[in-house]
Amino acid sequence: MTRITDQDRALFEAGIKLGAMYHQFTGSPVSPNTAESLERAIEGSISLQPYVRKISVSIDREMVKKRLNDFGYCELDGRMLTVTAIIEFGTAVVYAGMKYDEDADYPMMFLQRIEVR
Repeated sequence: MTRITDQDRALFEAGIKLGAMYHQFTGSPVSPNTAESLERAIEGSISLQPYVRKISVSIDREMVKKRLNDFGYCELDGRMLTVTAIIEFGTAVVYAGMKYDEDADYPMMFLQRIEVR
């Protein structure tokens, strides 16, 4: 049996955090006036989870403006999110994120780098 390393666990945790964030918050009502408070709420919520050293969330205001309904808001879509997260487990630190990929027309999650001490 292969031993699970700190790096393995940090990578797993990064995926869990990004997936939870995506599925918890997409569909939330958002407007140009509430985007900043929603960004902070997402950051605050995800930062409570174990092993999160830092998370930064940005909502594309132009995309929000283009999708406003007659009531002045739209639903948060994964395409609107740009996220960076730093996850630390034991000796490993993972830098991960999510951003909209125009070619794939999909919000893609990715790994930027891994540090092991």
